[in-house]
Amino acid sequence: MEPGSIEARKSRHLDICLEEDVASTRETGFGRVRLRHEALPELALEDVETVTEFLGRALRAPLVISSMTGGTQRAKAINRNLALAAERRGVALALGSQRAAIADPSQIETYRVRDVAPHILLFANLGAVQLNYGVGLDDARRAVDDVGADGLYLHLNPLQEALQPSGDTDFRGLLPKIAALASGLGVPIVAKSVGSGIAVATARRLLDAGVAAIDVAGAGGTSWARVEGRRSGDARREALAETFAGWGYPTAEATAALRAALPSALLVASGGVRSGIDVAKAIAIGADLAGIALPFLEPATRSADAVVEALDQVIAGLRIAMFASGSRRLADLGSALA
Repeated sequence: MEPGSIEARKSRHLDICLEEDVASTRETGFGRVRLRHEALPELALEDVETVTEFLGRALRAPLVISSMTGGTQRAKAINRNLALAAERRGVALALGSQRAAIADPSQIETYRVRDVAPHILLFANLGAVQLNYGVGLDDARRAVDDVGADGLYLHLNPLQEALQPSGDTDFRGLLPKIAALASGLGVPIVAKSVGSGIAVATARRLLDAGVAAIDVAGAGGTSWARVEGRRSGDARREALAETFAGWGYPTAEATAALRAALPSALLVASGGVRSGIDVAKAIAIGADLAGIALPFLEPATRSADAVVEALDQVIAGLRIAMFASGSRRLADLGSALA
């Protein structure tokens, strides 16, 4: 695929996510998670502490702004606004897939944010399947180094690739390559689904291969099957994609299952997380962090201040949910399940 066509695809992804309803038809499962209401919490709201640590880095709230974009010029301002907001509020940021920058090095500028966010926990991003299409350890190191990242998100998207025109669908023999990457890269790898979740057995294989953390990225948020169907311009392909609109493991169910089976694993719950209450519930059922993408995309097209405002709304909701459930610290949320 020519670099220009990748850029056009990335730009079209932005248009679809901003302008069309491409939500999964599955519910996240957070609606079935209940936190107790503590009428006598024996603490003040100001006592609530949202600080945490992830991969050895301190965060002021248990949040990562999830992977969204890059590889098209309009993404440059979006990524910088997201990074500025992450810096101001002390949360992590995962960049969008850097495949476009591997194909066209001039696109790396659309991902670079370190000059405006020198202190954030920052993740580079590559598709795992690209390890079967010529991307190697040196490319992954360059993806990390070019943006000054602290780690690498490695996304797993077989459904998206299968529905994408000319998608890369050879996922054979990837696990040994992921293990070699984890061994040689020098920074931690977070394995992430793309809106369909990760099963316990799959997560265990990835952790055994040396992956440092799992991002559930479950069903309930943006459906990348629907996005690719809309982007295709082919009525039959779009109809096929719509049959997968509810595919995958709901985020809350996948998170709880992974925590039960893998008690020491580092977990990120993403996929349809839309509020501070969702974040609180995600932490309560076992996530270390919650990831949010779509709610920050439109604000990021406007300004860093707009992203900060959206972040503040989420963090305020988290703090109130903690206060109203009698949870002084994030660790207390696990015992606040009703």
